[in-house]
Amino acid sequence: MLEKNPTVDPYEIIYQLYPYKIFLKDAVDSVETLLSKFNKLTDLVKKTPGNTKTYIDTDYQNEFIGKMVRTVMISDFCIVGPNGSGKNMLVNEMAQILDREVENIVLYQDMTSRDLVQQRTTLDNGDTVWNFSPLVSAALEGRIAILDGIDRIHPSTLTVLHRLIQDRELQLHDGRRLISSDRYEFLQKEFNLTEEQLKASGVLRIHSDFRIIAIGEPPNTQSKSGNWLSPEMLSLFVFHELRTLSKHEETHIVTTKFGPLTKSMHRIIDLAHVLRATSDQSLKNLSGHLSTRQLLRIAARIKHYPSTDPYEIIQETFMIKFLPSLTKQALEKTVQNIGIVPTTNTTKTVNYEIKNNILTIGESSAPLYNTENLMKVPNILFYDVPQHLRLMEKLLQDFQLGHHLLLVGNQGVGKNKIADRFLQLLNRPREYIQLHRDTTVQTLTTQPTVKDGVLVHEDSPLVKAVKFGHVLVIDEADKAPTHVTCILKTLVESGQMILSDGRRIASKVPAGRDDENYIEIHPDFRIIVLANRPGFPFLGNDFFGALGDLFSSHSVDNPSQQAEIELLKRYGPDVPIGTVERLVEVFGDLRTMADQGLLSYPYSTREVVNIVKHLQEFPDSDIEEVIFNIFDFDKYTPELTETLGEVLVKHGFSSKNIMTAEYVAAKRAKENIQVTVKRYSGKETNDYIIIIIYQSILLAWTLTPPSMERKTPTTTPTSEATPGLEAPAAETLPDWEAKGAVPSGQRTQSTPDEEKASVPEHVQRAAREMGRKAFQEKLKEIGMSGYDHSVYSQFSDAVSRQVQSLRVILGNLQAKNKERQWSRHQTSGELDDVKLIDGLLGEKTIYRRRSEQEPELGTPQTKPKHFRVVVDVSGSMYRFNSYDGRLDRELEAVVLVMEAFESFGDKIKYDIIGHSGEASHIVFVSKDGSPKNNKERLEIIRVGRKTMHAHAQYCWSGDHTLEATEQAISSLAEEDCDEAILVVMSDANLQRYGIPPSELAAALTSKPNVSAYTVFIGSLGDQAERLLQKLPAGRAFICNDTKELPQILKQIFFFFHSST
Repeated sequence: MLEKNPTVDPYEIIYQLYPYKIFLKDAVDSVETLLSKFNKLTDLVKKTPGNTKTYIDTDYQNEFIGKMVRTVMISDFCIVGPNGSGKNMLVNEMAQILDREVENIVLYQDMTSRDLVQQRTTLDNGDTVWNFSPLVSAALEGRIAILDGIDRIHPSTLTVLHRLIQDRELQLHDGRRLISSDRYEFLQKEFNLTEEQLKASGVLRIHSDFRIIAIGEPPNTQSKSGNWLSPEMLSLFVFHELRTLSKHEETHIVTTKFGPLTKSMHRIIDLAHVLRATSDQSLKNLSGHLSTRQLLRIAARIKHYPSTDPYEIIQETFMIKFLPSLTKQALEKTVQNIGIVPTTNTTKTVNYEIKNNILTIGESSAPLYNTENLMKVPNILFYDVPQHLRLMEKLLQDFQLGHHLLLVGNQGVGKNKIADRFLQLLNRPREYIQLHRDTTVQTLTTQPTVKDGVLVHEDSPLVKAVKFGHVLVIDEADKAPTHVTCILKTLVESGQMILSDGRRIASKVPAGRDDENYIEIHPDFRIIVLANRPGFPFLGNDFFGALGDLFSSHSVDNPSQQAEIELLKRYGPDVPIGTVERLVEVFGDLRTMADQGLLSYPYSTREVVNIVKHLQEFPDSDIEEVIFNIFDFDKYTPELTETLGEVLVKHGFSSKNIMTAEYVAAKRAKENIQVTVKRYSGKETNDYIIIIIYQSILLAWTLTPPSMERKTPTTTPTSEATPGLEAPAAETLPDWEAKGAVPSGQRTQSTPDEEKASVPEHVQRAAREMGRKAFQEKLKEIGMSGYDHSVYSQFSDAVSRQVQSLRVILGNLQAKNKERQWSRHQTSGELDDVKLIDGLLGEKTIYRRRSEQEPELGTPQTKPKHFRVVVDVSGSMYRFNSYDGRLDRELEAVVLVMEAFESFGDKIKYDIIGHSGEASHIVFVSKDGSPKNNKERLEIIRVGRKTMHAHAQYCWSGDHTLEATEQAISSLAEEDCDEAILVVMSDANLQRYGIPPSELAAALTSKPNVSAYTVFIGSLGDQAERLLQKLPAGRAFICNDTKELPQILKQIFFFFHSST
């Protein structure tokens, strides 16, 4: 390279061969120290390619293209750059400058070496033959092969390319062989062979102009599996690192294309660069959603539709509604600091009309589509809601701008309905495809079948939509693996795709090419992708995170309260309006609780519509029975049962919790059992019979005031039995005489409310006194005084809602440990049923076998996780507690963990270890000795000589945070569990004791099988913020309020699931 380019900086060539800044985490300084020993490189060491000038125009891209031109003349190379930075665009620009043809090849995870080299097909007579892959065709014809997604493909698949890249030789599956142009010419001259003779011998020439350009995203150094730049990969290519454009460059590009920038566009560009430069890793991860490609899309919208609200654009671009709570708060604060704030204008009314074949929604118009294929135009029942019409106006604007669409929302909010209604109004024919977990790249494009012994590839809905200009609706896109849906990237971005049968989709058929092998994209072709939000409870992949910036994205939410009422009135015109309003209030509260993390499932409009439709069709139905149809599965979760019952009682559906197992069982058995008071009065008696249900036990008592005779009441015989009922012991009923349970075969009678109200005050006082005494007995049973209870309540009550939120999170924990699963495309094992046709055609990789793989989303655990909390009980925690409440906050956090983790022993075991100036390992809670009641929990945090509070108050000064972390991680690494998680709670006062952040960072990442994090719950000044910047991204958090802890733990529990 230096021989042909003598003016190139030596450092630049070394960096292209060994791009250490991309994949090395901690050894960058060591490499640069080594390079600094060479005199010629001393001044170049700290120079980052492309960062030495103030960029005006597009000098950086021109310089980058110049580097690629120099490299492509000599060898193959690889471009590494963030998503949306223009990698494909620059390669295509380079090819146009050199007047070279390119062959785009999208790589995906399931791709095999056969897919890269040759593919099986049949002739008209049924004979099977091998067809060249696009890579081999490019090699023979001298084109540039672009391997898009080198970071996605399995390393073992790339081994077939080693000889092709390094020696320019390739052995094909049919026995033929490709050799370099130099060796081909040598054979011709040395053995006097003609081209026909060599071809007959199975020897083919690789064109001298053939080059391979690989394209990939930067490796994920936080994940072992995400660092694809292995030593083998480094030996294959020369590397070019592409950075994102500077603010000045992006501003210039947007201005050149769309004219002067508006104030709102300036702020959006500012936001993009603030996110790219931030030290907060959670915000930095979001910066990809404001790539240059996305900024151009936003600028186009603002230019053509100036009334667009920039705050709404940001909401849609980042899908802020679906972000984790802490990330959402940080992003909204950053957005407001930039000056992008919600508008105070009232929501405008949007209507639609069709006049003179022109559809107008709000202020946007488009002509109706003229089609003869009316059978594929959706025709659905749809009640227009203002919120949905406003969304459809945005969709219409995007269609006019030529954008493809992505709709993301919770299940049941109406994504399909909105998409179908939108196409119905436009008169656009639709092709529909629904993805699932077993969707493959082949099934997404074509479906191979055998007809009369001949392999026939039937077009998928995707191919039909491309051919005829229909709208392709891709439903459940989040269910398919992201490595499958990623093949949409080149189709959306550059209008190219290679089908499994060898045909190619292209925006324009190249001149001189066989039209039969090309499918030209119809100019009216559009894609609408529908996806649920990622993660629980929908168990989908993050389609938006992987491909979101390729689409104009919109979030779909439930209608507003008033809009939902109007919608339900259309579905149930005969349902009482009071019932409709109460249902909307109930589901509104449930959705709010889901947003707060108190519920896991976000109840949608679909559920409440089903209730109203049922009541409309069957007006005499018991509304409680109808509600049971929606919430039946939820009654198996005690916390959820209590929450749902409270919400229903709050809005007047019942005076008691109708979701309890006792109430539901009685309801199902048609037993009319309530609190029953039967009064017998007269001159000589004034008795009461009180019958109640308490914890599934039917109790009957006779209450006789003093100096009155007791009288046994009569009952009404019935043929129905009441099995399994027992009477309580007489001594448990103070001042009451137990008469036993209602005999089998007897029915109790319901008493009207007015008769219940006639129960004397002294009876009600007796009932309250019984409850008070029962509570005192419970305290006595666990050895807890009233004072102890009040002390414990100070900590417990402060985190009661957080306990419920954390229990919801714990209930959604999934398996992390690798499991044995079916691996497909194997050469041995069990026959794969879905590859029978391939087997008939001679394919070898038609087997499957069991191997260890990462578990899929939602996989239940077979082993419990081990969660360890290391708490700081040093003297500084007690000393500065009056300053910022750090010790109280830590005690509340421990109570939160102990109460929330109760009854989750099958999913997660926990222990609590303390450290102080005296010791580095103080066991407060052991893994198998968790506290069972409030008394035991109180003894751990406050009451007793060896408690957390007492230790912090009386221990010697000093700090063992580092030693405690190292010991906890080392012992956790030896545990046999699904996943080991460590949370170190500490104040940020590490500098005083000479603990450098680098050593704590090394300890947190020392064991790959332990996920270790630190939470700073106390700080003097900005100590915690400064430490956060120096610790590994995603490994440290600041908790200034115990309310934030459940969300921090949620991010911790799902951090590695999302990163992998």
